[in-house]
Amino acid sequence: MRGLLVVVSGPSGAGKGTVCQALCRRLGNIHLSVSATTRPPRAGEEDGVHYFFVNNEKFQEMIAQDELLEWARVYRDYYGTPRGPVTRMLESGRDVILEIDVQGALQVKGKVPEAVLVFLRPPSMEELERRLRLRGTDSEERIAKRLEWARNELEAMAKYDYVVVNDRVEEAVVKVEAIIRAEKSRSSYLSGPRT
Repeated sequence: MRGLLVVVSGPSGAGKGTVCQALCRRLGNIHLSVSATTRPPRAGEEDGVHYFFVNNEKFQEMIAQDELLEWARVYRDYYGTPRGPVTRMLESGRDVILEIDVQGALQVKGKVPEAVLVFLRPPSMEELERRLRLRGTDSEERIAKRLEWARNELEAMAKYDYVVVNDRVEEAVVKVEAIIRAEKSRSSYLSGPRT
C-alpha cells in the first residue's frame, strides 16, 4: 500500500516542528521529508539530514527538470522539497510529512492532489506573539514582520483539508495522528494504487 503524504503548515511560532517531530516519534511508519536549500550549512547541520545543501546552479536545474514538489525563494536563498526521495518513500509504503509554508503546501496540492493538508494554528495572535518573544531570537522588527505574515497565512486556512489549534502540543499531536489514521481508512485510499 502506498504511503500517505501529509503537509503541515502554519505561522512561525505555531509549533510545526515540535508537532512533526513528536508525530515521527509516535508513529513508526512516518518520515519527515528533508528539504533542499542553497543557503550554507549552519554549525552542526549535516547534508542529507537537516537539508540537502546545493548550489544555485543545481537548484535551478532541479526546478527546470521538475524535480521539486514545491520551492520558494526566501531572501537570497532557495528552499524546496525534492520529489525523488518523497516518491520513493511513498511507493515503499511509508508515510511522509512535509513541514512547509502555505505557498509550498498549495504547490504540493497542485502536483499531488491526494496530499492531505493540515494547517497548524496558534490559539490566538496574542499567544503567537508570546511564543515568538519567548524564543528570544528575533528583533522587534522581525517579530512584527512574523506577526504580519502570520495574519496573511491564517487567511489561507480555508484551502486546507484540516485545521488543528496547537494550544497544547500533546493534544495537537493526537489530533494530527487521528487525521492520518482517518485518511488511511478512506475508501479512496484503500481502493488501490495512487499516482
